[in-house]
Amino acid sequence: MDETHKAFMQRALDLAQRAKGRTSPNPLVGAVIVKEGNIIGEGYHRKAGTPHAEVHALNAAGADAKGATLYVNLEPCCHWGRTPPCTEALIRAGVVQVYIADVDPNPRVAGNGVQQLQDAGIEVHVGICRQDASDLNEVHRKYIQTGKPFVILKTAMSLDGKIATASGESQWITSEASRQRGHEVRDAVDAILVGRGTVTRDNPALTTRLQNRDGQDATRIVLDSHGRTPPAARIFNAESEAGVIVAVTPEAPSENVDALEKAGAAVITVPAAHGDHVCFRSLMEILGKREITSVLIEGGSEVNASALAAGIVDKVMCFIAPKLIGGQDAPGPIGGVGIRKLTDAAHLRRVRVTPIAEHDFLIEGYL
Repeated sequence: MDETHKAFMQRALDLAQRAKGRTSPNPLVGAVIVKEGNIIGEGYHRKAGTPHAEVHALNAAGADAKGATLYVNLEPCCHWGRTPPCTEALIRAGVVQVYIADVDPNPRVAGNGVQQLQDAGIEVHVGICRQDASDLNEVHRKYIQTGKPFVILKTAMSLDGKIATASGESQWITSEASRQRGHEVRDAVDAILVGRGTVTRDNPALTTRLQNRDGQDATRIVLDSHGRTPPAARIFNAESEAGVIVAVTPEAPSENVDALEKAGAAVITVPAAHGDHVCFRSLMEILGKREITSVLIEGGSEVNASALAAGIVDKVMCFIAPKLIGGQDAPGPIGGVGIRKLTDAAHLRRVRVTPIAEHDFLIEGYL
């Protein structure tokens, strides 16, 4: 691979990354326009409904875009949506060459953008930094192909696999640096999901708190079969403008639902599964229709077990601290009945281990 082409594509990826968590339900896209070896225009998509990355780059380049080369991490759109097709803008501008990292999985594009550019006589190359581009838009890829959100299960535990002591104390097992990393993940997702037990036990705000910049609060989702979440809980107060969704089953008493709605929650009724628990699969379908493209699960061991059993988890993030807690009654990150045979264990793929300051480390992988 020509290192020059790779460098320009990496610049497009870096630009796209700037809007992480801000473009939902659209993908992350960065674009760079190059002429005679120099960047003459660049830009990135900032928010759904606003100009796409290619348009920002073309505006920056102006008339110099004629005869230039475009580098973009995702195939340019070729259809009318919230904004006009980018392929038409590129053709009008006189761009002669386009390097694309990855084809758009959106069925409305999916190679048609490439074809339109080629039909107009533009030379198109696809595949530079493809894996990096695919990873960057893993949320978009899942959502656009299935209509359901990309689900991350995040947990923090001691070296011997405990998320709390036998008495229930859990703050804090991991370091401040690990918790900041967790807030960076919150900043990039559409929603955070917990169970009612977490709300009543810890009374969290579930907001995003970053040390060096302002964070974006995600929609807070509470699994609560019978609608027993306290209306005075912190998630309902003015600490955040982010919405709160409480997912109940048809068994939830109407007076409980009314109290939650008066507290400011959007209450959605979801079919029950495994007794009286909220059906995770049905909930994901409902959230997808609300254009929630990513969900971060920060629940307790039972919520984690239910999510894994339902098969909705795409990615696992496990922060591990070099501490030994011990105790048969101290909970681990995954509850439920568990498995009987090791061959039935859920195996992670594409595993990555990252050291975190203060000796913690993060294990990430995909299911």
